[in-house]
Amino acid sequence: MLHYDLIIIGSGPAGRSAAIQAGKLRRRVLVIDRRDRLGGVSVHTGTIPSKTLRETVLNLTGWRERSFYGRAYRARQEIGAEDLKMRMHKTLEHEVDLLEHQFNRNHVDTLNGIARFVDQTTVEVATEAGETTTVSGDRFLIATGTRTYRPDYVPFNGTTVLDSDEFLDMTEIPRSLAVVGAGVIGVEYATMFSALDVRVTLIEPRKTFLDFIDSAIIRDFTHQIQENGVDLRLGSEIEKIEDAGSHVEVSLANGRHVRAEMLLFVAGRMGATDRLDLGNAGLETDHRGRLCVSRKTYQTDVPHIYAAGDVIGHPSLASTSLQQGRIAACHALDVTTLPESPWFPYGIYSVPEISTCGMSEEEMQKRGIPYEIGVARFRETSRGHIMGLEHGMLKMLVSLKTRRVLGVQIVGEGATELIHIAQAVLNLKGTVDYFVQNTFNYPTLAEAYKIAGLDAFNRMPIPKEFKVGRT
Repeated sequence: MLHYDLIIIGSGPAGRSAAIQAGKLRRRVLVIDRRDRLGGVSVHTGTIPSKTLRETVLNLTGWRERSFYGRAYRARQEIGAEDLKMRMHKTLEHEVDLLEHQFNRNHVDTLNGIARFVDQTTVEVATEAGETTTVSGDRFLIATGTRTYRPDYVPFNGTTVLDSDEFLDMTEIPRSLAVVGAGVIGVEYATMFSALDVRVTLIEPRKTFLDFIDSAIIRDFTHQIQENGVDLRLGSEIEKIEDAGSHVEVSLANGRHVRAEMLLFVAGRMGATDRLDLGNAGLETDHRGRLCVSRKTYQTDVPHIYAAGDVIGHPSLASTSLQQGRIAACHALDVTTLPESPWFPYGIYSVPEISTCGMSEEEMQKRGIPYEIGVARFRETSRGHIMGLEHGMLKMLVSLKTRRVLGVQIVGEGATELIHIAQAVLNLKGTVDYFVQNTFNYPTLAEAYKIAGLDAFNRMPIPKEFKVGRT
């Protein structure tokens, strides 16, 4: 039986970063993955394919040029499913090749198959060929990610009623699409296909959506997607979903019906832990198959078994999973490392993008923190005019007591890139004065920080040290 210092189950962002870190520490490490190709959900059905699909849609439709050349403008007149998938496949091949190279360079062993715990120090791996391999380890990291939630009342058929994994294999673009679930995945796909001029209905049983985002940003976002053609149905409980052959019929509790050529069901995901036999390792999961860990070390209730990534729940981001895996590996191998920064950016790759870092206005109010708001519209910037941006905004929240920037929310073009300026200022405990004092390249969208900073600064009490010479 082969023995390893660290055995990692799953090769997604958390698993890959942990493996590479352990390899650089010259430890013997094994990565087990159920697929014959590395990368996990992130590379094959999640983050990378969906973001590649978004970029492809925006390029092929000429979306970014429509404000100048009209809504009928397209870089290519006929867009089919194969056009969307071609770029995606090329990107996935590159990601897998890069990951395999990184593992080889850092002497990381890999094994393909379904893993299950035999006991707290032994794992059995069943391959597709029917063979079984048993390995043991000093430390383990569970990084299996999540799988799609497929309730019995949804008549999945792989062609017209799909989950998010199957959606990427569509053979043709539908003329109408119903998306059930206005979470991050649902919102991203709904807005992408709306940009393709597909008639999209987004159904969410709750009366609100993306509740962790500042409500002002959601209002602006809602206005934009509805203007782009998304029919948003909030507070609509689903009574029945029928596959009628030529179309899919969704009956809502309020008596309304939604008819579409295709239905995408993305109302939740489950931790991919059902095959691990975690009971043999002394572990239990919650009702959604997720593991509970210490958020400082990522240890489970069994100290030598760690878990990281989507399998431990919120925030379920590829970016945070990469960080979690590295920290878990360092702790497991008894190596000192820097702790995680308190503020991390959250990105939603919808059309338009949303990205946030720090607190929302609702959180500020809940904590009783006196604050001021600074707002900038992208159309107020010269770069926004050059790009033809009609929408987009940046909202900055500043403490009245300390002048520190405590939150930034952005909706619009480039939001997921722009947010990193806010992340740096928040983590360095910077104040609104930074944005007032400093010069930004002109013309840039980053200038919106200057505008928002001045907007807040000019409505805040004047500090004593600033009174002399200020007009």
